[in-house]
Formats: sequence, C-alpha cells, structure tokens
Amino acid sequence: MTTFRDLHAGPDVLLLANCWDAGTARLTSRAGVRAIATSSAAVAWSHGYPDGDALPIALHLATIRSIARVIELPLSVDAEAGYATDPGAVADTIAAFVDAGAAGINLEDAGAPAELLAHKIAAIKQRVEVFVNARTDVYLRGLVPPAERVAEVIARGLRYRDAGADGLFVPGVIEPSEIAAIAAAVDLPLNVLARPKLPAVAALQALGVRRLSAGSALAQSAWARMAMLARDFLADGRSEPLAEHAVTHGEINAAFL
Repeated sequence: MTTFRDLHAGPDVLLLANCWDAGTARLTSRAGVRAIATSSAAVAWSHGYPDGDALPIALHLATIRSIARVIELPLSVDAEAGYATDPGAVADTIAAFVDAGAAGINLEDAGAPAELLAHKIAAIKQRVEVFVNARTDVYLRGLVPPAERVAEVIARGLRYRDAGADGLFVPGVIEPSEIAAIAAAVDLPLNVLARPKLPAVAALQALGVRRLSAGSALAQSAWARMAMLARDFLADGRSEPLAEHAVTHGEINAAFL
C-alpha cells in the first residue's frame, strides 16, 4: 500500500492500463506500468457476466489471486460498490480482496447517496489497510444538472476524504477548467478516466491530475478486434489475417516461465 500511495505523489501522472486476468496483468506489467489495476467490467465480461455487481465474489477473488501470483507490482482492484449496502459487509469483502493481494481498491457511489459510500469507506479503514480510491459517478450517471456537477463532486470528494479515502476518481470529467477546479478544492490525488477529448497527459498533470486510468477501454478494443477476426475467418476461412500483428506462441508462453 505504501508503494502504491507513493506512486500518486507525482510529479508524473500514474498511468494505469486496466487488465482483467493474469494474462493481461502480465502483459501490462511487461509493457512498463508502475502498478497493475483491474477493470470490474472487463473482469466480469471475462467470466461471462455483465458489468454492475453481477460477478460472484468467489470468481472475483480467484481472479485477484491469479493476478497477484504473476506480478511483482502493487495491485489495485476495482471493487464496484463493494457488492453490498451494509458497510460492515463491504469491509469484509475488501479485507478478503486485500488478503488475495490487493494494495488498493476503487469503490464507487454509483447512484446512491454520498453518505453511504462515506460509511463504507470508514468501515473499510477501521478494518484493513488499503488505498481507497473513492469513485463518484456524478458525471457518468448525470446525478445532477451539468452546471452543478463540479460543486457536487467537490462536496462528495471532501466527504469521502473526511471518511478516510486516499484518492478521488471522477470518471467522465473532460473539461480542463472543471478538472482544475476539482483538483484544487479536494486535497486528494485526482484520478480521471481516458475518454475522447480528454486533455493530453502533460496538460492533465498541469491541471492537478495524479492518475489516469484506461478503464474498460482496452477490453472493449480487444473485444472488437477478436470479433472482427472471428467474423472474417468464419466468412472466408483465410489464415493470413489471423497472423497479422499476432504475437508468437513462444513469446506468450515465455512470459509465464
């Protein structure tokens, strides 16, 4: 946790290429990331479940353990909303994630009142040592009118900070002035989500951002590539497209030796 916390201290923005299993965790670690992070959506999809608290905890824990087995970097786990409404039950689940290898978690307010996430954060902090990245879905879910979004995020961010949060994640914000206002008002490392029209990393750093996540975008791109290749192969049976830009069997196998 200490190493993971230090990665948020800057000056460089912490870039996280979110993975979904041991294979993609090893792949991203070899690409040069400084920490490994999961995408809850991608993990759920990889097991055949939809995003949104549908993945059984046992499968999620098994995924965390398998990732922790093949990496030597801090691991941050996307825990959605904690898979319960009772703060004590959420704390129990997060403690199990930590036992499985997590140094940090993302925990979201989703559409629930801010006080519920604050209670969950406080319960977690009383139970276990872990970096809690409090995610607010004000932008993603349109919880308030656009003119009120910055003020609402700031209010929630301060509440989550007071409950013990270590970072603030605001997926969906892309406007530089809004990013700067949130970063200045909430004294927690600010995490934003990669999206079209988001400022470049150097600009984000100047605005006060400390962490940039790919989220489920890598999984979505991989899904699109797989679907295209499978569709084309089934249409004409040609082998050549399957080999284009492909890593060899030996290279992949060597990554796990």
